[in-house]
Amino acid sequence: MEMRVECIPDYRLAYVRQTGPYGPGNVQAMELLKRWAKAQALLKESAILFGIPQDNPQTTLPEHCRYDACIVIPEDGITAEDDFMNDGVRESEFIGGDYVVFKIQHTAEAMQSAWADIFPAVHRLGYQVDNKPIVEKYNGYDLLHHNLCEICVPIKAI
Repeated sequence: MEMRVECIPDYRLAYVRQTGPYGPGNVQAMELLKRWAKAQALLKESAILFGIPQDNPQTTLPEHCRYDACIVIPEDGITAEDDFMNDGVRESEFIGGDYVVFKIQHTAEAMQSAWADIFPAVHRLGYQVDNKPIVEKYNGYDLLHHNLCEICVPIKAI
């Protein structure tokens, strides 16, 4: 598993929210977002997508867990006046910061293994997890050609 520390910038996002247990519904939200993004000519190799779980399933009932499937949109491009808020697509902002980024294969097995390894790795690097969502980040090229994703863990110094 490849690992690095990165400062992820703030981004303007278009997103689709899925409410309910994390799992297949998250995939459906991402597919809906990708169909919309393709129609807007945003889904290309330079695209950046995020999967952002908004709730901790250990402290939130499954039926109340929120997951946002997101794509970065240009600051000066699509606007609300363009009526891009159709099909359940909304606008938001990603507040960046420092993250430990783990690049992995986008498979269920690799994701499960990574979740077991990321917290000890963050502590070995001398950081603690910050109080922001851990996000999945997808670079269009890596996702389309190599089936890779990044798990981004927000950090702060101990």
